[in-house]
Amino acid sequence: MACTDCMKASDFSIDTKGIKKRNWRTRIRYLLKITSSFSSSKCMAGRSYRPTVEEVNQWAQSLDKLLSHKYGKAAFQIFLKSEFCDENIEFWTACEEFRTMTSLGKLSSRARTIYEEFIQCDAPKEINLDYQTKDAIIQSLPLPSLTCFLSAQKKVFNLMENNSYPRFIQSELYKELCAVARGEGKYLKF
Repeated sequence: MACTDCMKASDFSIDTKGIKKRNWRTRIRYLLKITSSFSSSKCMAGRSYRPTVEEVNQWAQSLDKLLSHKYGKAAFQIFLKSEFCDENIEFWTACEEFRTMTSLGKLSSRARTIYEEFIQCDAPKEINLDYQTKDAIIQSLPLPSLTCFLSAQKKVFNLMENNSYPRFIQSELYKELCAVARGEGKYLKF
């Protein structure tokens, strides 16, 4: 079963903190390397693969702004993974994709997949939802609408906004991304 809240940095020993820090740095380095190799291709010619200082600063304004930026969302997902609660962003993303589906034939199948992956008891990536919200989703599964996960998605968004997002903005990861955007990054330079 999923934790009711993400683990806090104080829950880890000093050795584990070192491993955690290396882990997110490795992931960010990998993200930047992958995108730098694509930046020289025709489809991204002339575009920078690193977020600008302005973009990184905007991420601190709201979770909406963070999630609307490709690299902000990726950095936040890396942070959530380091806190063992990345199922929240994965569920939120699955719901965003679900709401844009146009094929009614695939809607029912995708709704069932989201339910089995994130909502049902003992799901592999179970998110923390109250009984009423889960029950409403179960009732909508036979004939799902594009908004059948909306209430659950809002609850998960609020959880991230009130718990994980403030920790992300105060994290070493975000501070390092700010430094890299300014060209001052100590650990993420190549």
